[in-house]
Parts: sequence; C-alpha cells; structure tokens
Amino acid sequence: MAASCSLPDLLPLQTQLDSALPVAASQAESEELVLSYLLEADSRQQQLRVPDFAEGLEWLNTEGPISLYEDLHGKVVVLDFFTYCCINCMHLLPDLHELEHKFSDKDGLVIIGVHSAKFPNEKVLDNIRSAVLRYNISHPVVNDADATLWQELEVSCWPTLVILGPHGNLLFSLVGEGNKDKLFLFTSVALKYYKQKGDIADSRLALKLYRDSLPPSPLLFPGKVTVDCSGDRLVIADTGHHRILVVRKSGQIMHIIGGPASGWKDGRFSESAFNSPQGVAIKKDIIYVADTENHLIRKIDLKTEEVSTVAGIGMQGTDKEGGAIGDHQPISSPWDVVFGSSGANENDVLWIAMAGTHQIWALLLEDAKLPKGSALLKGTCVRFAGSGNEESRNNAYPHKAGFAQPSGLSVSLEEPWNCLFVADSESSTVRTISLKDGAVKLLVGGERDPLNLFAFGDVDGTGVNAKLQHPLGVTWDKKRSLLYVADSYNHKIKVIDPKTKSCTTLAGTGEAGDLSGPRFSQSTFNEPGGLCVGYGGHLLYVADTNNHQIKVLDLGSRTVSVLPILEPEVYDTVDHRMPPTVKVPVLPKSTPCVQLPSLSVCPGQDLQFSLSLVLPAGSKLTEGASSFWCLQAEGHEWLLQGQNLCGRIGSLSETPLIALVIPSTFQSSEAILSVGACLYYCAQDSSVCTMKGISFSQPLQIAHTNQRCTAQVQLTYAF
Repeated sequence: MAASCSLPDLLPLQTQLDSALPVAASQAESEELVLSYLLEADSRQQQLRVPDFAEGLEWLNTEGPISLYEDLHGKVVVLDFFTYCCINCMHLLPDLHELEHKFSDKDGLVIIGVHSAKFPNEKVLDNIRSAVLRYNISHPVVNDADATLWQELEVSCWPTLVILGPHGNLLFSLVGEGNKDKLFLFTSVALKYYKQKGDIADSRLALKLYRDSLPPSPLLFPGKVTVDCSGDRLVIADTGHHRILVVRKSGQIMHIIGGPASGWKDGRFSESAFNSPQGVAIKKDIIYVADTENHLIRKIDLKTEEVSTVAGIGMQGTDKEGGAIGDHQPISSPWDVVFGSSGANENDVLWIAMAGTHQIWALLLEDAKLPKGSALLKGTCVRFAGSGNEESRNNAYPHKAGFAQPSGLSVSLEEPWNCLFVADSESSTVRTISLKDGAVKLLVGGERDPLNLFAFGDVDGTGVNAKLQHPLGVTWDKKRSLLYVADSYNHKIKVIDPKTKSCTTLAGTGEAGDLSGPRFSQSTFNEPGGLCVGYGGHLLYVADTNNHQIKVLDLGSRTVSVLPILEPEVYDTVDHRMPPTVKVPVLPKSTPCVQLPSLSVCPGQDLQFSLSLVLPAGSKLTEGASSFWCLQAEGHEWLLQGQNLCGRIGSLSETPLIALVIPSTFQSSEAILSVGACLYYCAQDSSVCTMKGISFSQPLQIAHTNQRCTAQVQLTYAF
C-alpha cells in the first residue's frame, strides 16, 4: 500500500497535545486532552496512514512475516525503533514489558520491535536473535536492516516509539526514554476510544518465541569474567541466568549465587536474586557486582555467604552528579566495576562504568579524596568523570569530558600509566582517565570530532587510525604492560601497547563463530563481552557471550580452549551408569565425527565398544569432572530401549567398555548408532583446562543370521 505519511506530518498536531498535558490538573483532564487529540487525528486517518512492512524482511518471535494491514488490522500497534547496542533502548524494555502485561493482543494492543541497526554487526539476524533472547523480548521483532521503515517514517534517533491506530494510521510518537506515563496514557485512551467505535479486533497473533527452542546450557550469555589474585578462582557473570558463578580454574563450580529467575533480593546465596548482572570484581573473599538491570551495585561475601546492596535504589536513576551514601544514591545501568586507588590507599575505591548516564562513577570503600575532588566519606557514590552527554569528548577536566556508554574498565597503578582504561562502546574507542589529575584522553579508535559516534570499523593501526566496533571489555596485562580489548562487534580480541598506541588483532577472524584450536588467528568468537588476565599473565579468559562460553587463551602457546563448567557435585564412581539426577552434558559443538565401516549384526547379538582415547602430551583428566561416554541413535531410538545410554569415564588407564544388545525385535534392517565421548582434561600443572569431544558413527546392518558371538569394535582417537 503506497503512502507518504511520516512523523513530521504528525508533529504540528502532537506538539499542541505535548504542550497542554503538563498543565493538566488531573488524570481525567489528561485523558480528555488525549481523547480530543484522537478525534482530530482520526479525522485525518487517510492522510496519516503509514506504509506496510516491506516484503522479504526477516522476522523473529513469529510464525512468519507480519502485515500491518492484514495481521494487525484492528490493533493499536506500538512500533519500537531500537538497536540492541543502545542502552537507552534497553531502558525502554521494562516499560514495554509492563505494557504487554497490562494489555494483550486480545485486548487490541500489539508491540512490534523494529530493529534498525547502527553497527554493521547488528544487521545480522543471528546477532539480533541473541539480543532478543538476552533481553527477554517476547514480542515480534523485524530486522529493518536497511532502515527502510526508519527512513520512510523519518525517524531520527534511538529509541523512538510510534503508536498506530487500527487502520495503520499515525497517532503518536515518543522520542527517547523516560516517557512511560505518556506511553500508558496514549495507549490506554486509544484502546478505549477505538473499542467504543468497534474498530478493535480480539484476534490473537501467532507467536513463536525463540527462547522456547533453546537447549539448556551451563552458561547463558556470560557478560564478564574476572579472576582472583591467586589465579585459582574465577568469577563469572552468568548474565542470562541472572546469577554469579565462582568456579575453580578447572571449571568446577564452587558457589552459585542467585538465579535462575531475575529479581532483587539480598540475603543467603540460595535466596538472593540479580537482574542481568555484568561487571564483577574480586578481592580476597569479597566480590562486587554491577547488577545492571536492577541499577544496583551488589556485594558478595564468600565467607558469610551473604549478598547485600551497597549502591542504588533498585530503580533507574537520572542523577548525573551523585554524592549520597551508596544505598540512597540512584544510579543507572552500571556495566562494569573494578577496584582502584584514590592515591592514599590501594583498593579504597570501586570504579563503576555507568553506561546509563555515560559516565564513570566511584564508590568509596574507605574515606578518600578523588583526583580534582574533595574529601569523601566511606560509602559515598559519586560521579568521577563524564558530563553525562553522550559523546566522545576528551578533556583535562574529568567533569567536562564525554563518554558514550562506557562498558568496560581496567586499572593500571604502575607508572607511567597510573590510569583507568575505559572501553567506550558507542564511540568505539578505548580511553584513559589519569588517576593523578583526572584528565581524559583517547588511546585508540574513534575520530577527533567528539560528536561523531559512527567512526567504527575493524582496522589495526595506531591511535585514531585504529578502528574498533563497539568494544565492551578491557583488561590490563601487568606482566607485559599491554591492554587486551574485547572488540565485541568485530568478534575479536585485540591488544594495545599504550606506549605506542598501536592496536592489533590478537585472536579471531572477524567473523562470528565458535572455533577453538591451535592458532589464535583461526579461532572465532561471537560478541565477546569481557576478559581478564590470569595465572601469572599466562592465560587470558574471555567471556564469549553469544557462544555461552568462557574461552581460555594461552598467551604462551597461542592456543584457544573452552573452560568446562562442571557441576559442584563430585562422584567417585568410575564408568558406570550415571545417576538419574545428573544431567549429561551434550558434546561440544566443535566435536569431530569419525565414520566407521558398516557392521553386520543380528537380533540378540552383543556389541562391545572399546574406547581407546589418548590425551595430548602433558595432560591428565580433570579430577572430579564428569567425563563421560554416551549412545545416541537419532531416528532409531528403538535400538536403545532398555540400554545403558551413558556412563562416566574416570580413568583412561583402563579402557572404558560400552555394551549394547541388538533388540530381538527390530523396526528397520539399517540403523546408525553414534558413540560419543567427552573428556575434561588439564595440563599437568593445571594451568589450562579444557573440554573436548569425539563422536563415532557406526552404521549397522541387521539381519536374522546364526551369528551370536559378541562383536568387538575398537574405537581409537587422539585428542
């Protein structure tokens, strides 16, 4: 349907309403103003019709493409123009969730997310799909990759909400965040008005939520990872599961704190709750957490096993100055935290990347004085750097500098650096903040115009000539005086020499993927969000967010492996059927498959598979880890009825034997049996642990013969 209507055509009419609403004396008067506005807007229905969604667009959370004038006829429609990197867009989601719960599609309301990408990486459907799951978006989302509808309606910024009537006619637009009251007012009055006119249809929309098809995994979109000073314990923000994991360097879980449901609750580990936590920092037995979507800073005490709130009030704040004691100070979407020093004492400050207000804040852990600041009391939470304007502005005065969604922090207290490193995601830069005088400077990326937030790319180079794409994490390598960067939307890990400002690719190909192996250059990642240096500078741990993994980069051998996440229970049984309460982990995605020659068997015959598995030189099975074998027969499940389907592998010195009896009655004369094995193993010094799998595909020809002896099959593989 051809149409030329856009938001500027609505502007003169809505401007009058926007001017009148603030002086309305009551809710009833506000509703009357909106109703009068609707009568006028509805009289221009034909002139205010918008174009339909273009054909060929990709859709998520639906059974198929949606037409505005067919599927959504008779609905009040809220179009949410967003891009998933944008923190302001994320701030709108709780309002939209609440609106969806108040009014369903049967009530006449439908919300459609119109994803209009800023970065090239955000145009890829798989990446949008991950974001839809990560942010628990349950309404339909269309990938407007070429910004077709954005341009037709002349949308100018993220986020923008456009409310349409039941005939595809423009009603209202809301620009930016913080318009919840107007959103609820406009939609409720519109639904009531059109329902009285008989224009609302109570039909349901065919939804197909992506989250319903996901298999379970130990981690779900882990955002950040850090390691304690000993290198023995890692802390993982298991963001999608709304919990914090403390694991040994082998991957064995020591503590599960919070999850799996989101919420805000202090107390014992088992009863505490978080909401999409991101940054984590650990000193001794104390962990601080950026509890992002709760707008809080939480404290975890591993000795007492208690969680408490130390900053934030549980609601998004708009204060850009701060200065109150932590749990009385509203804050906005903290994304990372790191211990630091005010100069007087070490670890007396917790630095906070306050993504929601585009600033760097400080939580005083002791009485202290910040650079270019006055003395502050312990517990004070205050702005340190950033004006609050979203820009990439460097300045000798920290309050006059500008950031754009800072998302990663690291500290170097050594001279000549003595600074905070900041991954400033929306400006695609890495910046430094001096801990002597607070001066903010560019290290790499971006460009010299502070208002240009589109200077991104994937270019190795020096200073402003280097290009990044939405970096989310940084970590300082004290041993080498180097800074590692999670260049998230380039799916790479990069390394910066702050002395020369050179920035080069360390690992990753630039394409999203999930490959580990013997070379950094061939390994692949998928939007890595955080990283840390561990084991005396030998290892780099990476939160490979969209792959739901922690990857381990050995900086010496330049190999990449996956950190296995092992259940806290330890069993001392060897190679027997697993207890029914234990979940058998699936084989890793990268598991190779060995094709075996066809084997002739008869009903009732015994098969015995002998597993001969060889670990890499200098490796050993991880103690207490659940290495296992398993049997599968996809499409021929009758083959496995009554059989032992899986068992533990506790040692390779005694060859594991796997027995199977061919059923006396068979449904097919041909079948394929898969014999899989998954081993968790570490280097002899336990410096690096990994998980590897192998699968053997055994075709079977089943026929009635007199052959009754046991068939022996040797399965051999060297990892």
